[in-house]
Amino acid sequence: MDAFLVSLVAVAVAEIGDKTQLLSLTLAAKYRRPWPICIGIFLATIANHAMAGGVGVLLAHWISPRALQWAVVASFIGMAAWALIPDKAGEDDANKGAGHGLVVATIITFFIAEMGDKTQLATVALAAQYHPLWQVVLGTTLGMLIANVPVVWLGARFAARIPLRAARIAAASLFLALGLWNLYELLA
Repeated sequence: MDAFLVSLVAVAVAEIGDKTQLLSLTLAAKYRRPWPICIGIFLATIANHAMAGGVGVLLAHWISPRALQWAVVASFIGMAAWALIPDKAGEDDANKGAGHGLVVATIITFFIAEMGDKTQLATVALAAQYHPLWQVVLGTTLGMLIANVPVVWLGARFAARIPLRAARIAAASLFLALGLWNLYELLA
């Protein structure tokens, strides 16, 4: 259960103010149809994070346990620094794949936007560190939904009230704590 809870909290907090959350807001403002957008976000996230989790599991098998622990420490501390940098999404993100149905357009744009994103890299690191994989993927996916679904449903009005700077600091603090905790375990 630790894998699920750590994954859920880490991604839910890290996603606040992230480019994929801004993309969710852009899609909601442009299309004003929350159900297809939320379904697309869910499908894109589960696919993207299952893939990322698989990479994390492979890395755990290919790299020595000690080297993997150092990589996890470095990745969490790196994500802490990255979380402090504001993300931006443009109108072009919402227009990619717009010729298809809204669910398909959302899947495509959200999946692409999540590639190389800090929450995807967090999923890789979490899957390398925590087991079983399904708990990590479920936790990161639900974390994404917790952060994005309210933005889709409540739109710009809700997003304007979120103190993004405070959210970035909270995400950075969480990732730094995870990194330091793993460093402590590595050195103990």
